[in-house]
Amino acid sequence: MAIFGDGKSMTYKLDGFTSYFPTSEFDIIQPRAQSKRGSDPNADTEWNDVLRAKGILPPKEEKEITEDDLVAMVENTIENKRQRMAEMRETQQRSKFGEVREISKADWVTEVNKAGEGIWVIVHVIPLCKLMNQHLANLARKFPQTKFLRSVSSLCIPNYPDKNLPTVFVYLEGDMKKQFVGPLAFGGMNIKQDELEWMLSQTGAIATDLEEAPRPAVKDVMNIAIRESAINGDDSDDDY
Repeated sequence: MAIFGDGKSMTYKLDGFTSYFPTSEFDIIQPRAQSKRGSDPNADTEWNDVLRAKGILPPKEEKEITEDDLVAMVENTIENKRQRMAEMRETQQRSKFGEVREISKADWVTEVNKAGEGIWVIVHVIPLCKLMNQHLANLARKFPQTKFLRSVSSLCIPNYPDKNLPTVFVYLEGDMKKQFVGPLAFGGMNIKQDELEWMLSQTGAIATDLEEAPRPAVKDVMNIAIRESAINGDDSDDDY
């Protein structure tokens, strides 16, 4: 390294390359250049980038691509494509539901308990729940990786009381993970679809994009009592 100056500018020579700096700028670069001398000029460092920008170091040497490099690049591309295809096939296989199917008691073991590894099953016990039917049909289309089923209470659960309707069971690999029984479990008779979506997402059965509960949980005892009284005295359950 050689340094020449006239008080206004400095000439810096390093490994055959020459650069000129104002004295003030050189005062900053020169001590660091001395401390970095002997380091790899091709190293990908911030300091080398500064020296290249000032013309002290030549442009970084580009590595020549060999036949082995090309083979490795092709193999990586093929492997990445195989991985993406496998992920797509898995998603397609899991996204095979998309509707609410009705089952009988005879179907329960096959469709619910033996649904398959990693398959969440949501079972709606009917009738008397038209609004819930509509919401679940929409959610089944929105979350086709989850199996949505419905079954008539008198067929799947003998002597099941109507006061327990609507009822929704959530299963995973044969185990019941959650059950929602009766109108109060759903916060009343006019539950909205996003509210139901949030409730089911909390069980793990669906992966919602909702960031928070659409409405807070009902905690007021008087509100619950009023709602329950309205449900018991209402003869229009068939519209639910």
